[in-house]
Amino acid sequence: MSCRPILRDEPHQIHSSTSGAIRPLPSNGEPRPADKEMARVLKTAPVSMARDRASGAIAHWKHGALHDVVEPMADHVIMTYPTGVQRLERRDGKSVAIGTARSGVVTIIPAGSSARWDIPGPVNVVQLYLPHTTLVRVAGEADSSAPGELLERTGLPDLVTSRLLMSASDAIEGSAALDALFRHQLNDIVATRLLAAHVGSPAVIQPTLGGLAPTALRRAIERLRSDDDTDVSLSALASDVGLSRFHFCRAFKESTGLSPHAWLRQHRLEQAMTMLRDTDDPVVSIAAALGYASQTAFAAAFGKLTGETPSDWRRRMR
Repeated sequence: MSCRPILRDEPHQIHSSTSGAIRPLPSNGEPRPADKEMARVLKTAPVSMARDRASGAIAHWKHGALHDVVEPMADHVIMTYPTGVQRLERRDGKSVAIGTARSGVVTIIPAGSSARWDIPGPVNVVQLYLPHTTLVRVAGEADSSAPGELLERTGLPDLVTSRLLMSASDAIEGSAALDALFRHQLNDIVATRLLAAHVGSPAVIQPTLGGLAPTALRRAIERLRSDDDTDVSLSALASDVGLSRFHFCRAFKESTGLSPHAWLRQHRLEQAMTMLRDTDDPVVSIAAALGYASQTAFAAAFGKLTGETPSDWRRRMR
């Protein structure tokens, strides 16, 4: 009787011929949404979560020990670990993978896959639930071939993807329009990274040269400057100028030096500074006018960009 090999703290796991494949959907029904399945197996509620139809969901969890089977989910789950060190063990009946949850590593559970997980202690984790349609769309927009099978990963070192997911956790609460735009853009960037580094046949992404035409750039900026009721999603911005989301983001950055999200964030900061300097409106009113969920979220965003609280900045400028 042969023994099945086990990897310990290696960059990726032992794969059988089907390990890591996107398995067929169960014939008796749809896979459970990723957030619902995670809530079931983690036996807790997320610390925070943001979701929308266009970009799936981002969730921050802090959970205890786990000894359960994760059933097939509708979306890919990509996760990283902000703090702590914890042992991870995944078994799918044909292979075993052992890794370590720690800063700078990622774990990937492909849509439709199922495995038993054994984690002996608490874990602090950020998870992105990515629809497979996003991978297909990004591959098509990048003039690449159809994506190969997304590979299962268990504690794989990948600082690029880890940092992307960590930045996502900062966009769960704040300005609704700004954070939604960030999540849409982040999902496309993560999808591009997955296509290049985490599929069976890595995609070759063709670079896009040249920026937006002046008329197209003006139209995009007019939409970004509009009030909070205007749709500033990547889909709307790209559709306005007749480009795919992938090509629009690259062309916009080529023209402005900033991503659409970074441009909008800078614009909102300039609006905030003008209102703080030129009016006596309370900070809470300014936060609401700029679309932030709370004064605390506004102060956190303002402080991240300026190093000061809105009140301190206002006092210094007067």
